[in-house]
Amino acid sequence: MSKKILMICGDFGEDYETMVPFQALLAVGHQVHAVAPDKKAGDFVITAIHDFEGQQTYSEKPGHRFTLNASFADVKPEGYDALVVPGGRAPEYLRMNARVVEITKHFLAEGKPVAAICHGAQLLAATGLLKGRRVSAYPACQVEVELAGAEYVGIPVDQAVTDGKLVTAPAWPAHPAWIAQFLAVLGTRITH
Repeated sequence: MSKKILMICGDFGEDYETMVPFQALLAVGHQVHAVAPDKKAGDFVITAIHDFEGQQTYSEKPGHRFTLNASFADVKPEGYDALVVPGGRAPEYLRMNARVVEITKHFLAEGKPVAAICHGAQLLAATGLLKGRRVSAYPACQVEVELAGAEYVGIPVDQAVTDGKLVTAPAWPAHPAWIAQFLAVLGTRITH
């Protein structure tokens, strides 16, 4: 059964963590609305490509223009079945937007499926609803996850963790595990 999924985006969100789940969820038949604060359908956000090249943290390169297909002003969270929060630098700013935090709270409080990757945990932490949860994220977000009362799960960068209907992962190399676990939480069945 097709689900209606909201994806909250922002400028300098990680390119792969935005485009890959958006396209994968569409490919398996779900309806995905990609939105960003103060933007409408047809507008775009600028993404960034983060890579792991041996430095102490990731490097950043210009990404693509990711076109939004829905208007932020029209979002009514009760009309969506699930939420996706891409990582990158966008969550650092998204967590400062009261409406974004309110929307995110809705999904967590209602026990709806939520998938967050990388720095997406920063937005989840801003809701105050992570206490007692098991959450993975980019290692630099461990402090925020723990201050929010969650257990930070330090896993390999290509793995994901599911806690109830919350699916989290450290970074884009985890896409196969993260997306597979999110599809399972959504009840999506893929047959060959």
